[in-house]
Amino acid sequence: MPSSPDDDAALLAYGSALATAVDAVISDWVERCVLAVCAARNHIVDDALRANAVAAGQECRRAVVPELTELLASDPDAQTDTPLSILRRAVRFPTAVLSDAGIEPSRRDEFDQRMDPDDFYGLSPASFADVDPSLTEPGIVWGAAKAHVHLARHRPSG
Repeated sequence: MPSSPDDDAALLAYGSALATAVDAVISDWVERCVLAVCAARNHIVDDALRANAVAAGQECRRAVVPELTELLASDPDAQTDTPLSILRRAVRFPTAVLSDAGIEPSRRDEFDQRMDPDDFYGLSPASFADVDPSLTEPGIVWGAAKAHVHLARHRPSG
């Protein structure tokens, strides 16, 4: 049974809201990641490193937001990725800044290394809140709407 046009429209609206929310915070998240690792390592953040973190944040925003927007605008049955997976891959931006600054990678256990081999500093978000607390609600709402549409489309009739 197909989902209702209203449910499909709501899912698109919730996806758009999630993409907008990510757009508002993703650059700052990259900068926070860099600064947090530097603080944990007692690494001095000079103007050049700060500028590199800001530039990486903007680069991340330009790369991630369109990818996320495209995913969230696509038919849910065609989606082979998730918004959180896209955000997890975004660790490449703060990772590049930290690596270029010569900061030693974090010690990670075997499971973390296997799950995300390119996350050398343990920055991969486990949830939307790990990127920014403001993403929690739009992420949950979008996920619930997607589940609702999926069930409406694929639930056995009767």
